[in-house]
Amino acid sequence: MNSSGHHLKADLMLVFTTFIAAAGWIFSKEALGGLPPLLFIGLRFVLAGLVLAVFAVPQLRALDRRGLCRGFLIGTLFACAITLWILGLQHTRHLGESSFIASLGIVLVPVFARLFFGERPPASTWAALLPALAGFACLSLAHGFRVEPGQWFFLGAAVVFALLFNVNSHVVRNVPVLVLSTLQMLVVGLLVLPTALWFERWPEQVPAAALGWLVASALIATTLRFLLQLYGQSLTTPSHAAVILMLEPVWTAIAAAWWFAETMTGLQLAGCALIFAALLISRWNWVRGLFKGRPG
Repeated sequence: MNSSGHHLKADLMLVFTTFIAAAGWIFSKEALGGLPPLLFIGLRFVLAGLVLAVFAVPQLRALDRRGLCRGFLIGTLFACAITLWILGLQHTRHLGESSFIASLGIVLVPVFARLFFGERPPASTWAALLPALAGFACLSLAHGFRVEPGQWFFLGAAVVFALLFNVNSHVVRNVPVLVLSTLQMLVVGLLVLPTALWFERWPEQVPAAALGWLVASALIATTLRFLLQLYGQSLTTPSHAAVILMLEPVWTAIAAAWWFAETMTGLQLAGCALIFAALLISRWNWVRGLFKGRPG
């Protein structure tokens, strides 16, 4: 296949990945109707990690102690981020706006790179902060001059995800991506499930529908999503892939409007638009290259 064919295949694969990611928000929200949040997230990632481990057996066997420790570090950060995310999902009253708040982590990645690793991000990074903050303010004002608990949880998740991305890029360099992802998911389960046992009251009987949403979350929104994303990213550059993956909050808002009949006020729409503008500004060099026909 020629270069343009590879790029088209990568684009289609990554766009489909964002569809699956958006569906994952719906799957998870539905599952919370019959499962406590920590129990759900622990089971989801244990199941997904075990499935991914089947594909990564040779690489897992070759992993040394140093790689295992680094994988555990990344998994611990991921467990913190995903715990904040699922608590936000439990408390949110509006899935669409929440997905945009969670996406603020993309804007914060280069900021954290500057603060903790001494990198010098482009000027577009700092220019993106103003619309990002303005967007979050609009979403907060839409609820009567207050930040709701779900918004705080999603904002916290965005901060930890931004830190996780930087640690992932600077600390874990020699661990294969599939192995690292498998370890991340298994560590989430190992850390979150005992926490769920300690803090949550587990139901005596789980509705069949909730179990179905759990399986869909684990196998489709986690395992399948990761495998497709990994394959799509292998066909293009990381910068090009990052621009396409920013579509996730857009599809999530559309899916929430369709599935839950969510609507947005003018202020909420303005807030989401400002945050999406911040995402584009923070990756402006890549976006400009995309429209000029370059892959990144």
